[in-house]
Amino acid sequence: MSDGALTIVDGTQLRAADLTLVAAEDDADLMTGAKVLELAESRASSALFGLSLPQTLKSSALQSINLNDEDDVVSFRQTHLSSDQASLKLNHYLTAIADQLKDDPLVISILDGNILRLFLDDEDDFAMIAEDLFTDLDAEDKGKISKNEIRNALVHMGVEMGVPPFSEFPLLNDILRKHGAEGEEELGQAQFAQLLQPVLQELAEVLAEKPIVVIQNIKVINGSKLKKLLDDEKELNNIVDKIWEEKHGGKDGLASVELIRGFLERNGTGLGLPPSEANEAVVLLFDAVFADVKDGKIAVEVEKDELGKLVKEILNKFAELLEANPVFHDTNH
Repeated sequence: MSDGALTIVDGTQLRAADLTLVAAEDDADLMTGAKVLELAESRASSALFGLSLPQTLKSSALQSINLNDEDDVVSFRQTHLSSDQASLKLNHYLTAIADQLKDDPLVISILDGNILRLFLDDEDDFAMIAEDLFTDLDAEDKGKISKNEIRNALVHMGVEMGVPPFSEFPLLNDILRKHGAEGEEELGQAQFAQLLQPVLQELAEVLAEKPIVVIQNIKVINGSKLKKLLDDEKELNNIVDKIWEEKHGGKDGLASVELIRGFLERNGTGLGLPPSEANEAVVLLFDAVFADVKDGKIAVEVEKDELGKLVKEILNKFAELLEANPVFHDTNH
């Protein structure tokens, strides 16, 4: 899979994998909770393109199998398990990880050097990229920048151009040192390009041998969390209560639909909706849902039961549209 493309990790890949222990690992005398967790995370990583699971994801999954805090985890890690117990716990943990990913998918890029090779193989493309980088880094417009600005050039290029973050790929520092891309010696534009090229060539070769998976700061809202809310009658009633309180707390003059929309725009992220200010797609989503609410349901005066039915209808519509067309938004903005 070539870098630059985005891949959604929503648990589907993990559910398709083998979630049981293999025979060679079914040694009851040696199987501990620690080994089960190690095996599970190794299996998950293998099924998910070599991805290292984020700690928040692992913690949520552990809580789903009743390992609620650090003491519970420590106790489980020290527990000796029979083969059947180990297999069952492994299955439960991996299923919990898949469930978490369904509700809150990850968006990843797999960097394998392909994008870098594409523009390195085209002299015109590389010359244009090098010129743009030099111009951006030459903040004082002197026509010279220091060698150590090569590091900033790589940061500028970023994942979109096939360069992994230094924090996740420290080998970049070794590549820079190997090619002398350090120090305060000043370079003109041509010299800058001549130094940048071998750095990128070696990076492309290293990534081709061992691709790296980078988690993008992109949130996917697919309606899964919203569906769980709709199945939780108590939580749904709590939301209706809050909207009802708003209606009788100074916003009594608003039509029911306006009241619900305002509440969801302010509080929707906690319910499984995308932030109303995230991007134009979210605005269009809200417009589409509320445009479908029938004219007869915009009255100011409604009973609480009617309000509850209207809230449920609107949330169901959101869930349907988000399942069909998930919304993506950049969490950096």
